[in-house]
Amino acid sequence: MVLLGTLVNAALIVIGSIIGRLLKGIPENMKQTVMSAIGIAVVVLGIQMSFESDNFVLVIICLVFGGVIGEWIDLDKWLNRLGQYIEVKFGSKDKGGSIAQGFVTGTLIFVIGAMGVLGALNGGLRNDHELLISKGIIDGFTSIILAATLGIGVLLSAIPVAIYQGAIALFATQITKIVPEAALKLFLQEMTATGGIMIIAIGMNLLGLTKIRVANLLPSLIVVAIAVAFIHNF
Repeated sequence: MVLLGTLVNAALIVIGSIIGRLLKGIPENMKQTVMSAIGIAVVVLGIQMSFESDNFVLVIICLVFGGVIGEWIDLDKWLNRLGQYIEVKFGSKDKGGSIAQGFVTGTLIFVIGAMGVLGALNGGLRNDHELLISKGIIDGFTSIILAATLGIGVLLSAIPVAIYQGAIALFATQITKIVPEAALKLFLQEMTATGGIMIIAIGMNLLGLTKIRVANLLPSLIVVAIAVAFIHNF
C-alpha cells in the first residue's frame, strides 16, 4: 500500500494534536517557556537544514524570487483565510489559541523539508514506509507541544501533509522517469537548504522576535525546482 506511510504520518499528527489539547490546562508561564523552547529548537533545526546547500547564492536567489511571487499572490493571506474559515465553521476560536495560527504554523513545519519528499518517493517506488513513519513520530511529538500552545488548528495541518505526500507517493514512478537521479538529488539538497531558511523564520516567529510571512516564501521551493532543472540541463 503506497499510501501507508503518508496515512501513518497524518494520523500521528492528529493523535499528537489531540493529546496536546488534553494538556491545554497547563499554566500560562509553562506554555510560554515551552513555546520558547520549541522556537529555539525550530531555529536550530532550520540552521542544520540550511547547511545542506553547496551553493548558498542559489538559495538566496530562489528565496528572493520566491518571496516576490509569494507576496504577489499573498499565500499567507489565503492560508490564514482558510484557517479563519475553518475557525468560523468550528463556531468560535479555540480556547488557548487561534485555529488559523495553529493550522498555518503546523502546515509549514510539517510540509517543509526533504524528509517528506524522500519518504513519499520510497513509499511509492519500493513500498518502504520507514522514513515517513519516522517523520510521523517526530511530527506527532511536535504536534503535542504545538497543539498545547497554539490550539486545535494544528490537527488540521494533517490534511495538507496527507495531500502533499500522498500525491508524491502516487506519482513516484512517473516522477523518477521524468527527473534524472542526479537532478533529483540536487533538488532535494537545495530544497532542504531553502526550506531550512523558512524553518528559521518560523522559529523566530514562535519566539516573538519577528512577524515574517513565511507562507509567502513557499514559491521559493518551486523556483528551486526550476533552477535545478536549468542547471542540470545547461
